Amino acid sequence: MPTYEYECGDCKNQFDEMQNITDSTLKNCPKCGGVARRLISAGAGIIFKGKGFYQTDYKKQPEKKENKPAPCGKSEKCACCE
Repeated sequence: MPTYEYECGDCKNQFDEMQNITDSTLKNCPKCGGVARRLISAGAGIIFKGKGFYQTDYKKQPEKKENKPAPCGKSEKCACCE
């Protein structure tokens, strides 16, 4: 269930509310009863909890280096190419 951020237009109180996606937005501030509006937020990344998830599961793969011939035509870099 997503958590939405709200802000009251009267008292500037900011609060979070867990709601279904299909629920309508809240209209009133729980603190003062003023008009509340839902804020646009960037959201949070996915958080994996529980057994079976490891830090190394989704590591970025290192880029593979291509073996290009040296400018002089030899298969490896030599003193004349440096």
